[in-house]
Amino acid sequence: MNTHTPDFQNLLDVLARRPTAKPVLFEFIMNQGHIERLSGGALNYDLTDGAPNLRVVMKAFQTAGYDYMFAPPWLFKAMGFSGKTRDHDQSVGMAHGGVIVDRASFEAYAWPDPAKTDWDVLRRITPDLPDGMKVIVCGPGGVLETLTSLMGFEELCMTLDDDQELLHEITDAIGSRILKFYEGALQHGCVGAVMVNDDWGFKTQPFLSPDQMREFITPWHRRMVEVIHKAGRPALLHSCGNLKLLWDDIIDDLKFDGKHSYEDTILPVEEAYETYGSRIAILGGIDVDFLCRSTPEQIRRRCTAILEQTMPRGGYGLGSGNSIADYIPAENFDALRAAALEFS
Repeated sequence: MNTHTPDFQNLLDVLARRPTAKPVLFEFIMNQGHIERLSGGALNYDLTDGAPNLRVVMKAFQTAGYDYMFAPPWLFKAMGFSGKTRDHDQSVGMAHGGVIVDRASFEAYAWPDPAKTDWDVLRRITPDLPDGMKVIVCGPGGVLETLTSLMGFEELCMTLDDDQELLHEITDAIGSRILKFYEGALQHGCVGAVMVNDDWGFKTQPFLSPDQMREFITPWHRRMVEVIHKAGRPALLHSCGNLKLLWDDIIDDLKFDGKHSYEDTILPVEEAYETYGSRIAILGGIDVDFLCRSTPEQIRRRCTAILEQTMPRGGYGLGSGNSIADYIPAENFDALRAAALEFS
């Protein structure tokens, strides 16, 4: 059994871009199979109380060697922005199927109430947290992700041309509720950092132009970071896609402390560290496809190499490029973690 003693200060040092005495692991989402394997427990999705499930997640993160645990929003009965079921095949359809297509449907939409989030779950699990461990909370979706889900991407693009006033109102209705969600999380001392999760791009570029992002999307992220920083916590960004046109905004305007989500076909994490690591902490980055297809020894070698690259300068947390999905072989995830434990 892993005897790791959590110390959240390790992650704070990474986010402050200070060198650490030993490698620090960072992961966003660990899916059910890995959580249950590492914890020895089971997640029960039928429970009305999220605390027992959070304790299972807590045990998995400690056993795996992390200094924190991620708390999935569904365990707080977090608000959700309900929309139509998307087409699913090998990917999820984004173009069509919006529930908000004009002002009438916007005004008729049943907007969720962030005040109904069961934040008391955090109070109930706080006594069970190992000494030194903190909770990282992420949002129930992001501003652009939710906007696209509610409208469909084609309708969103047409509204950009036809009715920008309406688009501002829809975006504000989304952003204000997500902001209140984060404000609720920050009332709890066990929350050590907040992840603002909002996918902004695809393989070659952002979904919207930089000017459109600055007009409609990033003002809400700026407010979220300001609220998180005012509460004395770091603000992390999880955003997939090619964000080359937005990196300066992420760092200099929005002032995120760390950036997560990398893909080798877009920007290998080793290159991201050299390009941006002196200005923002680089989190995770070992490509999910690489973690799936490689041998444990190949994974150990790559993880060891990036630790050799980053440890002298600091500002890097070792983890996957996106998440530890159930289809990542257990021995490959274990090889990533072993590289950190064995590094010297």
